[in-house]
This record gives sequence, C-alpha cells and structure tokens, in this order.
Amino acid sequence: MEKSERVMIFIDGSNLYHSLKALFHRTDIDIGKFCNKLLEKRPLVRIYYYNARVGIKEEPERYRDQAKFFNSVAQIPYLELRLGHLVYNHWPNVPPLEKGVDVQLATDMITHSYKNNYDTAVLVAGDNDFVGAVQAVKDVGKHVEIALFGKESSSMQLRRVADKIIAVNARFMKGCWKN
Repeated sequence: MEKSERVMIFIDGSNLYHSLKALFHRTDIDIGKFCNKLLEKRPLVRIYYYNARVGIKEEPERYRDQAKFFNSVAQIPYLELRLGHLVYNHWPNVPPLEKGVDVQLATDMITHSYKNNYDTAVLVAGDNDFVGAVQAVKDVGKHVEIALFGKESSSMQLRRVADKIIAVNARFMKGCWKN
C-alpha cells in the first residue's frame, strides 16, 4: 500500500480500556503515541474516540477520573471525542449498560467511507457487532485494518472480515504508555 493513503482511526474506548486492563494490568495508555503506531507513517485524517460517560451520582469517583481522562484525550490534535451514555438499571447489583456507542462508531465509519474522507479505516475494537459495518466499508472500496487485543482465537468474525489485523501485544504497546 502506498504511503499517501489517508487514514481514519475509530477507537471503541470501552474495548480499549477493558483489553488493556485484562492483558497488561494497566490502563495508562498515551492515545496519541498509540495512534501514531497504528498509522505507520501514513497521513492521518482524524481519530474518533468513542466511550460512555459514567454516572456522576452512581459512580462519583470514577466519574472524576474519567472526566480527567476525557479532557486529556480531547487535547490530542485531530481527535474527536464521541460520548454515549450508561444506563443504570438495578445499580449497583447489575453493571450499567452502554448505549449509543457502537452504533455511533459504525455510523461514522460508514458515513465517512461514503463521503470518501479516508482510504483506510483502522478500527480498534473487538466486538463482532462491527462485522456488518466493516463489510459495508469494504463494499465501498475502502480498506479496513482491525487492531485486536488478545489471542488469535479472539473475534474470529472480525478477523475474517478485516483486510489486515494489527496484533496489539506487549511488543506493539512498547512506547505507547504514559511515562
């Protein structure tokens, strides 16, 4: 692939957070450095970071930590923060449900492909729900790379539909942590 291809990065923040926590037992990622590694020196169009805001009255401490994190992420050049929300039913016995995040990510990825805003989409997610969106983007003639955490057996449907898999392992993460 030629180096002039335009790249957009779409990050499922919840997947990123939980994957980092599970695999590396840390979450202090430098999103800017991580995205630069995903770009492989190709020109960046924009980064979209999706997540759901924690409830202030349900989880005040997590809310403050998350707000600090979102503020730092929002400082990254060419990054758009897209926030859904959490629905707290039967809290704290049942964890909250994330609403509006995956659909927003899939919609943005497809919309930008039809508008010809990028040549390659890099999706940082592990949810098989994105398979249809990835196929739709490929059907428009765009390339889709998927950054996946964990074992080769994870997200088999995403692996099959992707043009390229980026294995996010300890070697890849070297230099992507905050100091």
